[in-house]
Amino acid sequence: MAELQIVVCVKVVPKPEEIRVDPETHLLERTNARSEINPPDMNAMEMALSMKDRYGGRISLLSMGPPFFEPNLRVALAMGADHIYLLSDPAFAGADTLATTYTLVQGIRKIGDVDVILCGEESSDGATGQVPPGLAEWLNIPQLTLLTDVSIDQTLRTARGRREIKGGYEILEVPLPCVISVKTACNEPRFMDYRLRSWALEKDRLTVWDAGDLDAEPGHIGLTGSPTIVTGLAEAPYRERRREFLQGSPGEVVQELAGILRKEVEV
Repeated sequence: MAELQIVVCVKVVPKPEEIRVDPETHLLERTNARSEINPPDMNAMEMALSMKDRYGGRISLLSMGPPFFEPNLRVALAMGADHIYLLSDPAFAGADTLATTYTLVQGIRKIGDVDVILCGEESSDGATGQVPPGLAEWLNIPQLTLLTDVSIDQTLRTARGRREIKGGYEILEVPLPCVISVKTACNEPRFMDYRLRSWALEKDRLTVWDAGDLDAEPGHIGLTGSPTIVTGLAEAPYRERRREFLQGSPGEVVQELAGILRKEVEV
């Protein structure tokens, strides 16, 4: 039986409280922001590690971004993954979700013979949730969305997942290969294994591919391949919350509050 091949798509994002937007380009400005692995992707990483614990196999981390993402990705490598593939080229900059999914798919195809592709349900900086279904569409393979648990039958070549719905849950099954998006906070990501730290820092644990390595179509990557364009920025209006201060003894305050609530209920 062939070894299970798992790819986890990992995005390195700026800390939300430090995000700035360039007023001229309308792109995220990362220069002065600290970075971290997208929290939902950590849930996907934990699901991949649990699968590896149960079935064995190999976990490849796939990410798109500049070279300074490398230290963050090596932390995930020290959690138990096997290799990092970083897609890095100035031509990839400014990509929307369409161009991003195309680029990631070119990386997945170059890795080859992938059984399961895991993603967090969305990124903390974009929050569109479009990347997992976009990958499935480009690859023309089935997808399981918002899973909290998954099992693999390597003999039947199927993935069976559990998804929570209002009032209960549902069980879904698809053939391999497939794309799986993982529900945020559905598990507790494990800590980095410090015994793997030196191994994770070894140079040959990371492979960097540019647009040429991926045979990427120039019209499908970066800003050129992005039909979604930010044309302007505006600050959301701030509305001060309504508040009232009630005066008097505790009994009088209770009586007045009851009267206010009664009017609201009647409306």
